[in-house]
Amino acid sequence: MRIVVVGAGRVGFSLCRRLVQENHDVSLIEANEERARHASNRLDCLVINDEGNSFSVLEEAEIGKADALVCVTNSDELNMIICGLAASRYPRLVKIARVRNSEYIRFRHTERESASAGGVPGGAVLGIDHFIHPDVEAARWVLNAVDRGAIGEVLAFPGTPYELGSVDIAAGSPLDGLSLIDYRRVYPGESLVTLVERGGKSFLAGGTTVLTAGDRVHIFTRGEDTEAVFKLAGQGGPALRRIGIVGGGQIGTLIAEGLIHPEKQEDELAEPFNIPNTPGRGKRLFSLLKTLRPKSQRRIVIIEQDYNLCKELSARFPEALVLNEDISDESFVAEERINDLDLIITATERQELNIIAAVYLKARGVRRAIALASGAGYGIIARQLGVNVVVPLGQVVVDSIISRLSGSALRGVHRIGDEGIGIYEIEIAPEAEAAEKPITKFRVNSGGLVMLANRGGDSFIPRGDYVFKAGDRVAVIAKHGSEKEIEKFFAVEL
Repeated sequence: MRIVVVGAGRVGFSLCRRLVQENHDVSLIEANEERARHASNRLDCLVINDEGNSFSVLEEAEIGKADALVCVTNSDELNMIICGLAASRYPRLVKIARVRNSEYIRFRHTERESASAGGVPGGAVLGIDHFIHPDVEAARWVLNAVDRGAIGEVLAFPGTPYELGSVDIAAGSPLDGLSLIDYRRVYPGESLVTLVERGGKSFLAGGTTVLTAGDRVHIFTRGEDTEAVFKLAGQGGPALRRIGIVGGGQIGTLIAEGLIHPEKQEDELAEPFNIPNTPGRGKRLFSLLKTLRPKSQRRIVIIEQDYNLCKELSARFPEALVLNEDISDESFVAEERINDLDLIITATERQELNIIAAVYLKARGVRRAIALASGAGYGIIARQLGVNVVVPLGQVVVDSIISRLSGSALRGVHRIGDEGIGIYEIEIAPEAEAAEKPITKFRVNSGGLVMLANRGGDSFIPRGDYVFKAGDRVAVIAKHGSEKEIEKFFAVEL
């Protein structure tokens, strides 16, 4: 797949690195000379140091041969303009723009509704196929985690009853010291231990794997059973009734809306960002989206330093207690009994403050903590310091972009662990090597596991007697470097 990326900031650089690792043909355009040089020295792709809002530059990046254009500069308007320029000459190109201004997304949603009502196809603003809103993506991750008790990260598979939950094994729990060959004896329900993180390294689980306290395990199971599996790992407890949100900016506001008015979440968080079906590919098997389950008797506390913003939050959320305070003020924490919270969500624009505040408040007695961080590296550090759930903003956005790229039989959807492990979605082609073969024939040199299959709309964890059929959609977890092997086995090689 040929992809042109405009913008080599944190997200753009990480996106290109992922795409190159997955053997896509990538061209990167970056106006800043230093960033362009940095990318050129570290990425095996074409890097052009120039402005992206120029036909000549886009053509130098071979946009005429590209399958997709992704614009992730720091300017919403520039991202939209570049996509609009490309759409005027290359209408079939998949165009993705990162935007932070929610008004653009609402306007696009309104246009699509109007077009649909009038029977007119499209309705896209400036020809843009997908808008990526970083704050909305982050809020979804947080709400998914809260819905499962904020014990660990949860990757939802909408359209299926399954989730991938990540949780740390506590000493003395039923999973501590358990060999996976005996896993069914401990938990007979439908679930699969897919990945284990230990000592900073990740590896795919097998029958001979022995789990130990401190391991972070990624367990695939039905959503209704996720909490039970977490309890097996020694992680559980009473429901989250008193929740604090540090930071009343856009992410904090979206999280508060999802917690206080979950019935509105489908409209305000999900609907404008739905991914349309792509001709020839059918419906996507899963994404990162999930609707929060309603919870009663929740008390929400919002802590924000900006007085004017507090006034706005108080008017918008009269059900919540809004405090105009500094979370780093120890006397405030004691006076307002913040340490009695069941959960603290630190969602300011400063990742260091988010992590420090989460760690500090847990030390003061808060049961669980969710912190927003800019990258996966900080996430590893934060988890080691005791933060239950870390939302790596850059990775969240990259995952969302990757999931929207179409046109290839194989797509990386999500990276987990040390980012050397990926989850991939693929539809089995009629001419594929896998067709009519049993699951035992699936082998990749660096390791891989079929964790989910979808046939005729029914989803299930495939067992040893499962036989691959053309048209089945499968989710595979595998190590980086396996992409070509997986694609060759499941689909016609591109």
